[in-house]
Amino acid sequence: MKRHLALCACLIWCCAFAPATMAQAIKISTWNLDWLTARSRAEADLPADVHRRAPEDFKRLATYAEKLGAGIIGLQEVDGPDAAALVFDPKRYTIATIDEPIVQRVGIAVRKPMTLTKNPDLTALDVEADAPYKLRDGLDVSVTLPTGQTLRILVIHLKTGCQTDDLAHTQRPQCALLARQIPPLLAWIAARQAEGIPFLLLGDFNRVFDTPDSFGDALTSTAKLLRATEGFENPCWDGAPFIDHIFLGGPARHWLQPGSLRVQIFSEFGEGWKPRLSDHCPVSVMINPGK
Repeated sequence: MKRHLALCACLIWCCAFAPATMAQAIKISTWNLDWLTARSRAEADLPADVHRRAPEDFKRLATYAEKLGAGIIGLQEVDGPDAAALVFDPKRYTIATIDEPIVQRVGIAVRKPMTLTKNPDLTALDVEADAPYKLRDGLDVSVTLPTGQTLRILVIHLKTGCQTDDLAHTQRPQCALLARQIPPLLAWIAARQAEGIPFLLLGDFNRVFDTPDSFGDALTSTAKLLRATEGFENPCWDGAPFIDHIFLGGPARHWLQPGSLRVQIFSEFGEGWKPRLSDHCPVSVMINPGK
C-alpha cells in the first residue's frame, strides 16, 4: 500500500535534524520548471499553449526556491543558465545545463561553496538525433561536497507520453522511444557501479514505477539502487503518482536520511496557477555523506 505524505511533510522543511546531523546533511531536490524562459514566444519558438510568465511569476518562483533551501537541485525544462538564474540566485548557486541549445534543457543548481565539474552530456539519450523535436540529453556532473567527497549526478528528462504502458507489449511510438532510452541509462549506471563511487540519478522520468515494471526492474538489476519515492503518493496539485524520482546508488544509498522525502507544495490553488508556477512540485530528500 502506498504511503501518503502528511501535510506537514509536504510543506517547506528545513529543521528536522539535530545540529550535529545538520552539519553533514544536504538537501537534494529535483524540479521540472515547465518551459521556464524569459524569451518572447517568437524568440523561443514556444508552442501556442505555453504560458509566458510575467516578472512577478519569476519572483514568486524565486521565493519558492529560496524557501526550498536545497543544496543540489536537478532542473528540467529551463531555457539555459540565464533562465535558471531568474529562479536560483547565481550569487548563491552555480548553475549548469546541457549544451544543446533547446528551450527545455536539463540543468542543475549547486549551492556555493560546493563546486561542480561538468562531464560530457549523455547525448545517447537522444535516440532520434535527426527527428524534428529532439529528445533531451542527460546532464552529467561531479559535485564536490563539503566533506570533500565527490558525488556523481545524472539529471534527466525522459520521453513523455508513456507513464504506465507495458513497454514489452505496447505499440505506442512514445513508448518505443522511451524504451530506447533505457540502455544508455543502464550503461551510465553500470559504469558508476564499476567505479564504486556514490552517485545519484534524478529528474523527470515521465514514468510511474510503483507497479511491476520492466523499466524499473532493468534499472535496479543493473545496480543496487534506492528509489526515494518508492511506496509514496505525490501530493502535488492533483495528487498524481510520482514521475519525478531520485535514485541513490553506490555508497550514496547509505546516505539517505530515513523518512526525509518531501514535496514542496505551492500555497496557490487552482489550475490558473500551474502555468505561472509549474505543473511539477520540487521533490526532495536529505542525504548525510558523513554516514
